[in-house]
Amino acid sequence: MAQTDAQAAMIPTRTDIVIVGSGINSLVAAATLGLAGREVTIVERSPVMGGFIASGEVTRPGFIHDLYSSWHPLFMAGGSYARLGPELTARGLRYANSDDAVCAAISPDAPERGAAIAYRDPKRTITGFSNAADGAAYLAMLDELQTRAPVVFGALGAELGTRKALAKLGWHAWRTLGTKGLDALARDGLSSGRAYLRRHFRGWEVDALWTPWLLHAGLSPDHASGGVMIPILAASMHGFGLPVVVGGVSHFLDAFRALFKDHGVQVVTGVEVQNIIVENGRTHGVHTSAGDIQARAVLANVSPPALYGALLPQLPQLAAQRAAASWYRAGRAAMQVHLALDKPVEWIDARLKQVPIVHLTNGAGSTGVACAQAEAGLLPDAPTIVVGQQSFLDPSRAPAGKATLWLQLQEVPYAPVGDSRGEIDTAGGWRGDGMRDAYLSRVLERVERVAPGFRSTILGTRVFTPVDLEAKNPNARGGDPYAGAADIDQNLFWRPFPGAARHETVIRGLWHIGASTHPGPGLGGESGRLAAEQVLKRIR
Repeated sequence: MAQTDAQAAMIPTRTDIVIVGSGINSLVAAATLGLAGREVTIVERSPVMGGFIASGEVTRPGFIHDLYSSWHPLFMAGGSYARLGPELTARGLRYANSDDAVCAAISPDAPERGAAIAYRDPKRTITGFSNAADGAAYLAMLDELQTRAPVVFGALGAELGTRKALAKLGWHAWRTLGTKGLDALARDGLSSGRAYLRRHFRGWEVDALWTPWLLHAGLSPDHASGGVMIPILAASMHGFGLPVVVGGVSHFLDAFRALFKDHGVQVVTGVEVQNIIVENGRTHGVHTSAGDIQARAVLANVSPPALYGALLPQLPQLAAQRAAASWYRAGRAAMQVHLALDKPVEWIDARLKQVPIVHLTNGAGSTGVACAQAEAGLLPDAPTIVVGQQSFLDPSRAPAGKATLWLQLQEVPYAPVGDSRGEIDTAGGWRGDGMRDAYLSRVLERVERVAPGFRSTILGTRVFTPVDLEAKNPNARGGDPYAGAADIDQNLFWRPFPGAARHETVIRGLWHIGASTHPGPGLGGESGRLAAEQVLKRIR
């Protein structure tokens, strides 16, 4: 992978645009600008570009794992893929996806209840609901989102940091939905996922299926905006499935590399941007560990504290932003576990063998408790476990007859102060093996409850703790892979903080992009696209 990225010795002294960092938003921005004929240089501190996009044989030879991020429904559903998809496909990008089951949920604490399964077809999905009224309510939920789509997705795919943009969005929303429709949308937007589900559904299936997906948006069952996110998440899975890159997500990077080569975009790795050069209120480039690069524009894919507290000079006009950025909050930490298996998982419900993602959860009950425990600094006693079965979709990821497994835990304290059960000694934290191994054993035991004999099939294991995630990617402050809490006061118009929702900063020629900016976390690349389009208008 690294051999196609330029090294420090090849750093240019001048370019049109410098992009700091090389995550999904940087890749999308660089591709958009490169296709428009601009001279672009990406500067990445790590040896290989990609941020949390990486795959490799980290357990046993022949087993290919997506090390951090893996699933691409948001990318395929967004404006970035609409523009770049044909270019990337022409350069070898291939996806594997499911046309049948897309996700499922099963409870280790009530396995006799069986699994709830969501299919690409919503009408097939509702045939598994135990409460007859829930089926009609579920289809009504998806129909309502269709009506709201121009407003909801318009807000997620547009700049929200100017009065003109907000006025335009508000006028469009009123014309589309009317007064009653806007009132209902506002109510759902201020509702938690738990409240929304209780308001619309009686059975357990919808709760079990979609509450755990709130974790993937950086939320908990009790955070505001969950009432809007539940329908969005469900519609995304029904519409786009859960695509994974064939052969591992590193091939996603290979397609971008080929596009960059064709359009003159340079990627410099192993070089750290130390500060952004500002004179007379305008950026003139960056100072790096390998020398200065002069540029007409800079796109910084970094956390707010890094941008305003370290990279930018201590200018008086930045005092308010610097103070606000210092209070920018990280969300819950996460933990990633990769397993090489001697054979695919034998679930107690055989249908789960052909489901890309299975959540082990009781719904809002267990997930809400686990989130509260993690945010209190405790290791959860019944964590929600995301089980990814990529090798079911893409058999090339494992030797014949064997399998990979991708476990994600999104309710983990970065600095544990105790264990909810009082069984695990947390004194050494994540930097030692003792607590990590003990907690991993708890997680695997919960999988074993719904897949008897599973642990005996494990051939190899690799764990990335919150400390490992932060070391890999500085934007994952506190082990938070979503680059900042997504609570309502730090989201939408207020992401990363009030007055900074625009990607264009008060420093002329400087744009802030990444998961810490609107529209937030997820592999969509939309902040990179929005900023690149503005650069093309501003920098002639």
